[in-house]
Amino acid sequence: MNNIEFICGLKKGESKAYSFLVDTYHNMLCTYAFELTNDGDLAKDIVQNVFINIWRIRLKLKDDFVVKSYLYRSVYNEFLNQERNRKLVVQLDKKYIDALNQVVEEDNEKSIERLMILVKREIENLPPKCKRTFLLSKREGLSNIEIADYLNVSIKSVEAHMTKAFSTLRKTVGDKMHTILFLLFGMHRKTMT
Repeated sequence: MNNIEFICGLKKGESKAYSFLVDTYHNMLCTYAFELTNDGDLAKDIVQNVFINIWRIRLKLKDDFVVKSYLYRSVYNEFLNQERNRKLVVQLDKKYIDALNQVVEEDNEKSIERLMILVKREIENLPPKCKRTFLLSKREGLSNIEIADYLNVSIKSVEAHMTKAFSTLRKTVGDKMHTILFLLFGMHRKTMT
């Protein structure tokens, strides 16, 4: 399969083209990712994320797209993102463990459970588009740009929905909002606004 046939097949969503992509590049990309990470499982995760991403952007590919260099560059960028996130998680772990300790010291367990129930109820009562946007961000861990792309709306629209959601939740739980959201959704690759 030549490059143009391959790209056209990929853009059409043909499983044969995707299989060709994986069969041709999977092992060499895993080897490269392992050299970067020295962790077999992480290397496989990185390569899988790269393949998923190329499938997501396949409609935007140009016919003269050079796959190999793009894949290697993507593996490297994904590795950098993983490293950045790992360091961020360590920082966030400390930040949120401190916050959780503070909440536990100030309030009893029933109070925390009550706040979590209140926040869940407030999220359920958000307007549908606002709720969907908020959950894509907090539950799925998507960035505002990814949400805008996924929902086919402007970034400004996403930001407006997020602002509305945070404003509503802040009225309900005040300065404990971030801690309660952390308890409900855990951590994603970005800090909570």
